[in-house]
Amino acid sequence: MSETIEKLERGEIRFSELDKVVGNKNLATIIRRKYLEKKYNVSLSSIAHTIIDFEEVIGRNIENPIGAAQIPIGVAGPLKIVGEHVKGEFYIPMATTEGALVASVSRGAKAVSLSGGAYSLVLRDGMTRAPLFKLPNVRKAKEFVEWVKEHFEDIKKVAESKTRHGKLISIDPFVAGNNVWLRFRYTTGDAMGMNMVTIATDAACRFIEENFQEAKLMALSGNMCSDKKPTYINVLLGRGKTVVSEAVLKKDVVKEVLKTDTDTMIEVNIRKNLLGTSFAGGIGQNAHAANIIAAIFIATGQDVAQVVESSITYTWMEETPEGDLYVSVTLPSLEVGTVGGGTWLPTQREALALLGVQGSGEETGLNAIRFAEIVAATVLAGEINLIAAIASGVLARAHEKLGRGKK
Repeated sequence: MSETIEKLERGEIRFSELDKVVGNKNLATIIRRKYLEKKYNVSLSSIAHTIIDFEEVIGRNIENPIGAAQIPIGVAGPLKIVGEHVKGEFYIPMATTEGALVASVSRGAKAVSLSGGAYSLVLRDGMTRAPLFKLPNVRKAKEFVEWVKEHFEDIKKVAESKTRHGKLISIDPFVAGNNVWLRFRYTTGDAMGMNMVTIATDAACRFIEENFQEAKLMALSGNMCSDKKPTYINVLLGRGKTVVSEAVLKKDVVKEVLKTDTDTMIEVNIRKNLLGTSFAGGIGQNAHAANIIAAIFIATGQDVAQVVESSITYTWMEETPEGDLYVSVTLPSLEVGTVGGGTWLPTQREALALLGVQGSGEETGLNAIRFAEIVAATVLAGEINLIAAIASGVLARAHEKLGRGKK
């Protein structure tokens, strides 16, 4: 080991070569870490402690590893869900360093459960990739769009030849001058599917270039997808799962559990979430949906960067004729999966198993849909409680008590 570290110091080998040089990926991980400890005179002993087998994850989830990060996982709940495909009481694993977050969602979950539970429904399902083509002029751009429509079945056959589970649903064209974006949309089974659709779309683009030679592919991802960016196209057309979760909170529960009343919660939602977000120019109108989604994503091995578009949420509240509180959250682009990516890692597998959605279900794609219903219901609980905390004036006190480490 010391000899290899010396070679690293002399620049004779690079970090990226260590796996092949030493012939063992776990040993290569240790050598990288020891090299950095020596070079910078630091201790990385906490980073060293992990159950991950780097023989399995290098080339799949990580490059140049030195260990792993640990984030506390708490469970929020129990949360009663009576969704389209999910029914039961759930404890939701959330990985976070924000004190008060799990407690906040748990109180919202209590209010939802005492009122009969949350109903969740996936309205739309499809992962997208939008390559950008350059044409000589707008006349050719129009001709190109028509050609793509006429040859959809041929393109579909080529794209689907690269995937077992991906199915091409549609290709939506967008034109700006001599630029044409083709927004491919696929169902992807239980996988979130970003890699799947990228590989399939790449094959389709090669076919398109070969058969419509005036079209030049400029970017496999032309930002109309849109991946890891908050955009209105994802709001309007969806990406991943478009899911709604709703509940009717009994007025007595609002008073006794949430310590406020229906009218005040509605007014806070309108003035804060709707007007405040609009005045600030935000996309999505919610209190803190990203908080909940990020914590679940980390715990369950989702692509954390996709919190950007997955947390676009519209929170709605209104009074029912009986004086109860109707609440809904609409997430137009929730991007989740139960297979692939980081979902197979040890702790992430266990977190998904806790929810009953680890791996593929009895029907392809069903576990991912169930997971989306659970995530949306948890967002609903989190939104309810934060708005109630603001309405009742206890937000700062809760953070002072649970988020500052006071004794």
